[in-house]
Order: sequence, then structure tokens, then C-alpha cells
Amino acid sequence: MKSSKFKIGSLKFDKDGLIPAIIQEYKTGEVLMMAYMNKDSLKKTLKVKKTCFWSRSRQKFWIKGETSGNFQVVKAVYYDCDMDTLLIKVKQMGDCVACHTGNKSCFYRKI
Repeated sequence: MKSSKFKIGSLKFDKDGLIPAIIQEYKTGEVLMMAYMNKDSLKKTLKVKKTCFWSRSRQKFWIKGETSGNFQVVKAVYYDCDMDTLLIKVKQMGDCVACHTGNKSCFYRKI
């Protein structure tokens, strides 16, 4: 079902003004990472076509790759049926690692 013009204010941000964003490699479907966005970081992401997040631990805005060079070029942004989670499909740039540990994905450990 297609909807009318999307508005960021329609999304359900939590009490801290954040929404989880799952980052997925657009060609392979591999989940690379999960981070949080606020309205401003989502707006910036849509404008510059690179993932931008809100760091809960550092309490500041950050652009993925600004220090590592491992930028994520945004190919598409989706939201779920409850409007409380984002799925962002990206092309991983640089060394093709998304995790701060140097791994391709933050989900490299299995239970």
C-alpha cells in the first residue's frame, strides 16, 4: 500500500527523541549495524545521502565514516509498519567495514 507524502513527524520517536535505524548493505542484504537517529540526523541523512546518527553515549551527532573514511552512501530509506524503526539500505564505502571493531558487520558473533 502506498501512502501520501511522507513526513518525518509521522515517525514514532522514543521518549528521548530517538528511533532505531537498521543499516543494511543494499546489494547483499547483509545487516551491517544498528544505530539511533533523531529528527535532525534523519533530515541530514536524507539531505547528504550519507548515514548520520545520534550517539547516546557521547550525546552528539555523528556522520558514519567521518573519522574512519568508511562512509555509507544511502540508497533507500524505509520505515516499518509501526513507524518506529528505520531500515536504511546503503553502499558501504572505504575499507567496507561498518563496525568500529574493524569487522564488516557489527553482527559478527553468533550465540
